[in-house]
Amino acid sequence: MTERLSKKDQINMNKLRKRLRRETGRAIVDYNMIEEGDKVMVCLSGGKDSYTMLAILNDLQRSAPVNFELIAVNLDQKQPGYPEHILPEYLKSINQPYHIIERDTYSVVKDTVPEGKTTCGICSRLRRSTLYAIANEIGATKIALGHHRDDIIETLFLNMFNGGKLKAMPPKLRSDSGRNVLIRPLAYCKEKDIEQYSIAKKFPIIPCNLCGTQEGLQRQSIKAMIKQWDKDYPGRSDVIFKSIQNVSPSQLADGELFDFKSLAVNAIATAPEQNHALSPLANIKLNSWVPELEGESEEVEEIVEDWSASSADEVNSVVGKSKVQVFEP
Repeated sequence: MTERLSKKDQINMNKLRKRLRRETGRAIVDYNMIEEGDKVMVCLSGGKDSYTMLAILNDLQRSAPVNFELIAVNLDQKQPGYPEHILPEYLKSINQPYHIIERDTYSVVKDTVPEGKTTCGICSRLRRSTLYAIANEIGATKIALGHHRDDIIETLFLNMFNGGKLKAMPPKLRSDSGRNVLIRPLAYCKEKDIEQYSIAKKFPIIPCNLCGTQEGLQRQSIKAMIKQWDKDYPGRSDVIFKSIQNVSPSQLADGELFDFKSLAVNAIATAPEQNHALSPLANIKLNSWVPELEGESEEVEEIVEDWSASSADEVNSVVGKSKVQVFEP
């Protein structure tokens, strides 16, 4: 018997669903993720993120301004004890077309990665290459992954702290081969909203025994750091994500993104206005010193110039005077 929600819970659930729909739809529009006639391969891992992504995309599909197809795909990596029946049963219950791919990447990972080391890297590469190949096989034009806003922020710091790179997860990406386009429809969605939605919908979650339960992973450390930041400074993660969307290459130091070497003056200098208190040279005292040149015996006198004031009284009446000391060897 299906448990009925209270009126208050139902209202909160509707707000949560609308928020996820709104943020997902906004990301799709902002990055042109889904277009007319697209066949979107929705990658399902059995976790809360991919279940939520499929549910929201199905929801949006009914009212979207473009026609597109959704096909669910799961990669069975042959982990010991993996409950193979859960996803097929769930997908059939919601009348969702699907493909289940079987490939024993578990053995490859275990044979390759030393005991105690993180398996996430090689596991994700094997999974990604397999999914790319399947997407081409079934004619999918887009590959949808369930990464959310928090994943993107965490990846930014993981790459910064451990790889010395300023990069995160883009909402939309073309594969290196040029044959696949990846999209992340949940890019604007917060993990806490996804978690609440997943619990409310009672998705049949499948835990990852390869990497999802390993202790001491770097990502968990980053997640805890950001969580503490948000606790101490509410809204900090929002600002961090906004900064990812507001990059100024000329204010960083990557010579491949911005041509620093060719920077030169491209305008003719003009004499600045001096009769206004806020003009660049107003009320400046320029104290200069030139070292005595060899063979000279007379002292070099100190030069003090007042660029704009016509009287001592006028100088003293201006608030915020500037003083510049210049040494010219």
